[in-house]
Amino acid sequence: MAAHIDINESILKKNGQLAEELRQRFAENHVYVLDLLASPGSGKTSTILATIDALRDEFNIAVIEGDIASNVDAEKIKAQGTAAVQINTGGACHLEGAMIKRAVDVLDLERLDLVIIENVGNLVCPTDFDLGENAKVMILSVPGVFQVAQAIVLNKVDTMPVFDFDEEAFYASVKRLNPGAPVFPVSATKGEGVEAWAQWLADQVRSVQEM
Repeated sequence: MAAHIDINESILKKNGQLAEELRQRFAENHVYVLDLLASPGSGKTSTILATIDALRDEFNIAVIEGDIASNVDAEKIKAQGTAAVQINTGGACHLEGAMIKRAVDVLDLERLDLVIIENVGNLVCPTDFDLGENAKVMILSVPGVFQVAQAIVLNKVDTMPVFDFDEEAFYASVKRLNPGAPVFPVSATKGEGVEAWAQWLADQVRSVQEM
């Protein structure tokens, strides 16, 4: 008789406990935490850089960069004068609470207002792992992620004329799957639409600071 052992439940339970500890730690320091999800090539890093540029005059920001092996994105963030901590997962397709805890330990939360987590470029595993964030935000992805996202960034809109992208169908799908999530059309590299997205995020950060 074959035995079935579900280790996934145990892993998620432990992660959930760590996430709650992180969430409490963030709340005590009035830090807003954003978990940014997207598939590879969606423009996560360029969106983060544009967001930092739009908000740096009001908020102190740090970035936690998740990647399987590379540290290129973290170096890009640091080059712009923003604190960045690199997490290399060693092959894992997502970030977990324990990884975020180690990264947070090297950040001075008392001096920060906003922490942006750039999750690994994968749209399946990251949806299951709570990182203690205030919100998950996705850049154009799959239905499973649409349903858990508090907001959606539609990046690279400047390329729409080049590709066969059905914008009407996209908005209809989002409305059906997650009607409460605002959609921000953005061209991060050109700065288009960044102001509205940054304003939404600024409002979320201020709401945490007022608690």
